[in-house]
Formats: sequence, C-alpha cells, structure tokens
Amino acid sequence: MAEVRLGDNESLESALRRFKRKVQQEDIIREVKRHAFYVPPGEKARLKSALARKRNRKKFRRVVE
Repeated sequence: MAEVRLGDNESLESALRRFKRKVQQEDIIREVKRHAFYVPPGEKARLKSALARKRNRKKFRRVVE
C-alpha cells in the first residue's frame, strides 16, 4: 500500500506528486484494472502465452541488433 507522509514545510501539491509517483512505481493501478472484471481461466492462459511470445520476440530482437 502506497503511503506518503507530509513533511514539515512541504506543500500538499508536492506530497500528492510523490504519492502519484509511488502508486505508479508499485503498479497499483495495473493491479486494480486486472481485478476489475472476471477473466476465464482459458482466456487468462491465452493472455499469459501471448505476453510470453511478445517478451521472447522483444528479447530476440535485442540479441540480433
């Protein structure tokens, strides 16, 4: 869970910026979107294999270049 404490003489805007950065680094938004709706097990497996293929293609491209 992302938590930001407001320091002495720190503006609310800068604390909000730090909070947004921390939420983005911890991938909280991605997790919330992933759990927002039900994905059947078959669809989940297809997504997982598609992501693996994409990663492998990307890795292979880096090696060739």
